Amino acid sequence: MARSEPNKHKLSDLYIKGLQPKPHAFLVWDTFQRGLAVQVQPTGRKSWKVIYRHHGRPRWYHIADVAAIGLADARKLASRTMFEVAQGNDPQAERKAARSSGTFEELAARYARYAEGKNKSWQHTDKLVRRNLLPKWAKLRAADITRGDVKAMMAKIDAPVTANQVLASASAIFSWAIREEIAGIKLNPCVGVERNEMKSRERVLSDSEIPRFWAAFDSAGLISSMALKMILLAGQRPGEVAHMRTEHIEDGWWTLPGAPVPALDWPGTKNAESHRVWLPAAAQTLLADLDSTGLVFVGPCGKAAGGLDRAMRTICTKLGVERATPHDLRRTHGTMITRLGFGRDAMNRVQNHKEGGIASVYDRHQYAEENRRVMEAVASKIMSLIEGGTDNVIAFGRGKNA
Repeated sequence: MARSEPNKHKLSDLYIKGLQPKPHAFLVWDTFQRGLAVQVQPTGRKSWKVIYRHHGRPRWYHIADVAAIGLADARKLASRTMFEVAQGNDPQAERKAARSSGTFEELAARYARYAEGKNKSWQHTDKLVRRNLLPKWAKLRAADITRGDVKAMMAKIDAPVTANQVLASASAIFSWAIREEIAGIKLNPCVGVERNEMKSRERVLSDSEIPRFWAAFDSAGLISSMALKMILLAGQRPGEVAHMRTEHIEDGWWTLPGAPVPALDWPGTKNAESHRVWLPAAAQTLLADLDSTGLVFVGPCGKAAGGLDRAMRTICTKLGVERATPHDLRRTHGTMITRLGFGRDAMNRVQNHKEGGIASVYDRHQYAEENRRVMEAVASKIMSLIEGGTDNVIAFGRGKNA
């Protein structure tokens, strides 16, 4: 197919006024000023463009709508642009860089690079920012974001806890920018915005709820079901259970490194202290049932299982019970420890709560046998409730709907 010749004409105001739209956009090149063209859209909109090549690739530089500036001014601006091109510059790329400079997206990216080496939970913050702030704020100048923008953002997030976390994340970004004198930011628009009132959660599953939840876990799918069961049986933090790896399990003991291990996508423990916990027989049966290597609970795209909060919300709706979260399963486990008479110290050791300076690496081994007894006793109690709460004994691993 023959290549069509460019539509060229010595432009005049009268000629441009008479250009009529076509079913598709088209260009008319000016024979007087090199690089200048008028583009006509099917809607009838007309705009000035400078089209040039940089490193062999065509670049389109938008000047303005024809209604905004006349032909004489368009030719002057096109002449300046082509002069920049002749000097080896790329005006379109420079304009794009200038537009992104000072945007919230750029600020958030800079903060993420800073926080990665300073803040252990930076990945969680980055995820909140990408999901809740960037869709609306990415192209806004960070310095122009107002308290009203922040309030509007808070109002659109249904979960009060999540809204508070997003507010805290945004506030941290702006506070850092002010300290570092970045992007001309003088005020933190998050200051003065009220957080959602939150009640301290004390939710634990009752004895009658435990077998109902255990059976309902299977409706969440195999991986989510197994992860939720492991949280209940092992009593560890949901995020740590989701990232459980077989490399960290030996002879029934699960060692949780305190520091992140990026090569293994291990996030580290919340308090940055290494932890060693016994996996009771019921938990080991779960692991054998999965027969995993590396990451135990593999979610979509090979990443750690996610969506556990969402799965719990669905399960609570299905059961018609008060809302419970994955962390409430951990709280149920901790409550069971004290309920069985092992005491708060045992609960703190098993659940890796940071203690006031008396715990040491020697304590972890000194209490190893006691911790093993605690974990087995709690798991045994949980499984007895599950088996006694149904007509048939439920296996530790897959349920019939898994």
